[in-house]
Amino acid sequence: MNSWLKNYKGILWLLAGITAGSIAGLLLGNRVTLLKPVGDIFLNLLFTAVIPLVFFAISSAIAGLNGTKRLSRIMGTMALVFLATVLMAALLTLLAVHLFPVHEQLAAASRLTELPVRSNIGDQITSLFTTSEFYELLSRKNMLALIIFSLLIGFATLRAGEKGAAFNRFLQAGNEVFGQLFVLVMKLGPIGLGAYFAYQVGVFGPQLFGTYARSLSIYYGVGAIYYVAFFSLYAFVAGGVNGIKTYWKNNIVPSATAVGTCSSIATIPANLEAAKKMGVPDAIASVTIPLGGTLHKDGSSISSIIKMAVVFALFGKSFDSAGVIALALGMTVLVSMVEGGIPNGGYVGELLFISAYGLPPEALPPAMIIGTLVDPMATLLNATGDTVAAMLVARFTEGPGWMNTAQQEDLVK
Repeated sequence: MNSWLKNYKGILWLLAGITAGSIAGLLLGNRVTLLKPVGDIFLNLLFTAVIPLVFFAISSAIAGLNGTKRLSRIMGTMALVFLATVLMAALLTLLAVHLFPVHEQLAAASRLTELPVRSNIGDQITSLFTTSEFYELLSRKNMLALIIFSLLIGFATLRAGEKGAAFNRFLQAGNEVFGQLFVLVMKLGPIGLGAYFAYQVGVFGPQLFGTYARSLSIYYGVGAIYYVAFFSLYAFVAGGVNGIKTYWKNNIVPSATAVGTCSSIATIPANLEAAKKMGVPDAIASVTIPLGGTLHKDGSSISSIIKMAVVFALFGKSFDSAGVIALALGMTVLVSMVEGGIPNGGYVGELLFISAYGLPPEALPPAMIIGTLVDPMATLLNATGDTVAAMLVARFTEGPGWMNTAQQEDLVK
């Protein structure tokens, strides 16, 4: 019990803050705007901390890579598997959002600030991926450009080899320092989010709860379908009917560990043991499982789409145009990669898509609240998706008979 409370303490405090804010919003109505500056201070701290955090997290991760030719082949296959499964989860969620819209008929006068007018598509693409001045990379509005620059810095450090060793150590140290800074800022989350949720309830009224309830229902419904049906499908692709049996036989411990710890990283040891029992070669499991813990987030892919749909609903905008959906899929892939190695990384992902769509700061709290409420299911999908991904990597690198080979080796032993 004590261990469970320790693992979920952060979520419980956030929920307590949100609950207190909801009650304050219902009781005080429009007078609750007095609490809005408290939420604004919290958001400003997040926005200023996230820029250096993302730079150091991404560039240090790339700078620390190394490997052989076989490792490169495994990693190439792994990247395709990660990409395919994350997109599959996102597409399933888009279908669910289309069939069960999260939009509540909020009065136009009660909506949040309207979205800014965007320029033509060519200018949007240019400004999304690049900036014309270095200092513009330090703005949260250019988050994607910062990520691309961070990747380039990481690869440049990797190419520099021994001559860049000092800079590599600087990146690793910066990643640790700003990771701890983000942890400190998030300790204010219950107060900051509570104040902002009080403001939202005071402005929107009780109908706001309908939007969140519907979005959570969709998330947990899609998550359950994905966990049972799609993981079974992936296991079938990897090893046929035997693959399905083997996967579910060995997925109980990782699933329990994921829910119990609420951490994909903490589930890595259980996943490694499960992958070994499934017959995944050590060379594949030792690469796919740890990297999957930080780069492969099926559960986060689902929640990203839900968050975007809710934010668009609160702003009174449609979430069904081709351009919006294409950008949402791209953001989902990036969010899955970016948030993994960062403390409270889901919030960084939310900042990313808010930046990409040009949304104002008021868009962040709703996304953060949903992220908090879906965290247990998201962790379950994120963590246990890594073992079935390892099975797929084994199938495509070792051939269709990889499970038979593994079983024969076990008999010999």
